[in-house]
Amino acid sequence: MKTLSRMLVLLLFAQLVTAQEPDDGNALLNRPADRTYDIILESGYLKVGVYQNFPPYSYEVNGEPAGIDVELGRRIAEEMGVAFRVHWIVPDENLGDDLRNNVWKGHYLAKRRLADVMLRVPYDKSYAYMQDSTGEYINEQVVMFGPYQQETWQIAYDPAQLDAVQTVAVFQYNPIGVEIDTLPDFYLTSAFGGRMRDQVRHFATVAEAFQALRAGEVSAVMGMRAEIDHELAKPENQAFKAASNGFPGIGKQVWDVGMAIKHTHRQLGYALEAIVDRLVKTGVMNELFAGEGLRYSVPQYYREFLDEQAIARAEGGSTTK
Repeated sequence: MKTLSRMLVLLLFAQLVTAQEPDDGNALLNRPADRTYDIILESGYLKVGVYQNFPPYSYEVNGEPAGIDVELGRRIAEEMGVAFRVHWIVPDENLGDDLRNNVWKGHYLAKRRLADVMLRVPYDKSYAYMQDSTGEYINEQVVMFGPYQQETWQIAYDPAQLDAVQTVAVFQYNPIGVEIDTLPDFYLTSAFGGRMRDQVRHFATVAEAFQALRAGEVSAVMGMRAEIDHELAKPENQAFKAASNGFPGIGKQVWDVGMAIKHTHRQLGYALEAIVDRLVKTGVMNELFAGEGLRYSVPQYYREFLDEQAIARAEGGSTTK
């Protein structure tokens, strides 16, 4: 997408206005290098970074932002008393690149195209405090905080082809669809000594894998639970069911998802954390997910100190025994 001609235009423009701030011509995307909490409130809007073309989390419907992360971003902005503005993130090679390009530094072609906060960041202390070979913290420029969801893996299957999926071992003999170059792809092609490898079918997206499921080309699809729930909610997929099996040897079966900001914007982080904490504990987060047709699980972070009744309330269940 970044053509040579575009690069040349930017380079020539930079030579002509060396005394000015870089400007890509888009007033919405050009912003001061440090939009602090006070500046955000004064500006009247919050720029929320979400991944592009990533249903059901963040995508477009008729040109408008949609998805659970978009709805969460809108709710956070509403709680802050400002307008919501979307910052679309095109995934790079890894999460570290995404954080650098969208949270604390900016891409080398558009250094000021930054989000105030980025959603759908794994809340993982080992990753947050990862060090390089010299002992320097790799992610020292960002703060990862505010877990708002617990995600997990899920399989959907066709009852016309499989009676049940009690173990992934059935895919030694039955084809299963996955999004290429994802953890389900690596898992199913390597687990159990690679005995399922020949039955794995690769697709560009989970939605395309479901197209193959409807055509009878695969017997099941594996992806993240929210992705599977999103597809199962579609009328054309009503014949399919969610499996209840585990995934031995996959490493992390569940993980918390949170937010990220630039490390110098702690005041903004405290405000956002307080909002998300309230949304989780009062059950509003569960309502947001239910409104998108998705199941919600309280992050492990909260399970370490909330009692059973509080967790039930947060997940929209009964608090009485």
